[in-house]
Amino acid sequence: MGYSLGLTLYNLAARPAADPEAGRVLRPAGLLVWLHAGAGESLAGVVELGRQLIEDDGVAVVLTLSGAPEVKEALALGSGAILQIVPPDFPNFAQSFLDHWRPDLGIFAGAELRPTLIYEATLRARPLLWVDARAPHLPPDRDGWFPGLIKATTAPFRAVLAVDDTAARALRKAGVEEEKLQILGRMEEASCALPHVESDRAALAQVLATRPVWLAADVAPQEEAAVIAAHRDVLRLAHRLLLILVPQDPARSTALAAKLEAEEGWHVANRARDEEPQNETEVYIMDSGADYGLCYRLAPVTFLGGSLEGEGCARNPMEAAAMGSAILYGPRAGQFGLAYARLGAARAARMVGSGSDLGLALGDLLAPDRAARQAQAAWMITSEGAEVTASVLDRVRAILDGGT
Repeated sequence: MGYSLGLTLYNLAARPAADPEAGRVLRPAGLLVWLHAGAGESLAGVVELGRQLIEDDGVAVVLTLSGAPEVKEALALGSGAILQIVPPDFPNFAQSFLDHWRPDLGIFAGAELRPTLIYEATLRARPLLWVDARAPHLPPDRDGWFPGLIKATTAPFRAVLAVDDTAARALRKAGVEEEKLQILGRMEEASCALPHVESDRAALAQVLATRPVWLAADVAPQEEAAVIAAHRDVLRLAHRLLLILVPQDPARSTALAAKLEAEEGWHVANRARDEEPQNETEVYIMDSGADYGLCYRLAPVTFLGGSLEGEGCARNPMEAAAMGSAILYGPRAGQFGLAYARLGAARAARMVGSGSDLGLALGDLLAPDRAARQAQAAWMITSEGAEVTASVLDRVRAILDGGT
């Protein structure tokens, strides 16, 4: 099988770069799946897919990414996969990559296609799957018009699993065959629900009884005043409202409790002092990130700190979404911008631009029906994404077992 005109022009249109993975580790024995996430919003789902293949199926996984920032994000998400920067999309680099790893299955995710890698995989009879698929494009440094290249590049995939109707229309326009195309949805983590100690939850739930509760999670020091001001504003509407405050720096919990009590007259309970909230408690400070699973289960509304005046949100909003907590956040989404965009588009999270906005939004969400609608929308996003990942995993297992 020779190169098509489009692929020939594609390979002649740019100068090959140096291979960033010349010194690769040895290929593990047994089955190996190659996942290519490149960059973008498919990374979290791909990492979760890889994690399940490694932990549940004992399959080795190589995950290729566009560059160092994506590698850092993948490391933060964690999967146990072998992380590689994707080789330059030229014949010699593609051949070297595939001959070294000898994948039993290749999976592309998102929109980026790499025609030479896909062509070389086809020459080696490697089955290919395209998940989280959307309107295709070439690598940013290789973009251009090459006759028939996109259509020819989509042809080898056994199945193309589109994220939605819009993506499916774009894929049909690009030349994807109808019999290969399925609208499946977007992959996501199987579950972002954090663990908790049920006896602790039950005891606190009994103490809190019918009190309204909200959570300010991972609050940066420069946000503490805004959070307290919002709590003070909303107490005028709901005088029994309890704030659970988790400072970003656990070492600040004791000093923060003392300041709120001595300087501002708040009734504070501090878990670091083995205190539990009482009827008169207005602020309950928890100083351990290990308690987030408990906090999300107690609070129907969560503000995710670091996003308002900090250095960016450091907690995955899907954690709160998975537990049905309505989400408030500031304009600094940090590494979770795509997750917040999805939640915002589904009206499953609300952005606030300032401390005063936080108080207004919190007061609005204290209406149980409004918080419930937003929390339900958030939960739907997390549960649907998990179902998509499970469906992709079933298909992967079928291919590895010799099916289609």
